[in-house]
Amino acid sequence: MATDLLWTGPDDGPTLVLAHGAGAAMDSAWLERFCGLLAEPARGIRVARFEFGYMAARRTGTRKPPPKAETLMQEYRDAVAEVCLIAGAPVAIGGKSMGGRVASMVADDLRAGGSVAALVVLGYPFHPPGSPEKLRTAHLEALETPTLICQGTRDPFGTRDEVSGYRLAPGIRFVWLDDGEHELKPRTKISGFTHAEHLVTAADAVAAFVRDRVRDAASA
Repeated sequence: MATDLLWTGPDDGPTLVLAHGAGAAMDSAWLERFCGLLAEPARGIRVARFEFGYMAARRTGTRKPPPKAETLMQEYRDAVAEVCLIAGAPVAIGGKSMGGRVASMVADDLRAGGSVAALVVLGYPFHPPGSPEKLRTAHLEALETPTLICQGTRDPFGTRDEVSGYRLAPGIRFVWLDDGEHELKPRTKISGFTHAEHLVTAADAVAAFVRDRVRDAASA
């Protein structure tokens, strides 16, 4: 079954496959804004967005709750396969929150197959809000795919103080956005930063990371 893809950015740019979060579609205002930043000439990232089946069904009036992340892994693999047919391998993969979590669960297998060069997560859901004991980090301890996580320091899904105590693979890099919550939005009067500034910082980091990793994989 063909995947509906939403493309942003230059045709010749390095490609990032990006999945949405649990409750917002691939064309949500947040993703539109962030992908627009990645597409700007100074960054030049080509993004291919897609929706998991439960979210796509909402467009036809069938409202389904988000399923367990583990059940979405094959849908993510299928989307990557379709993007690679169009853009060519290797690509980077990732997502916002739950979409990034699912990407992290398939990254090593896809990298071993030669189609994936890197992983990007925008707000990883390390645990449900209010339940820090319910960690979603077991597979991250041995993750081999080069990974960049952009996370707000007060994200209710995993603050900087909490994450600093987790056992994570050494190939996982972080960009911490001061006082940012799950959407990377800070309290300006407290942090001195605006939401727009944090999004630009994250976009700059993601673009540089994707360019470097895709280039290195292509020349390997």
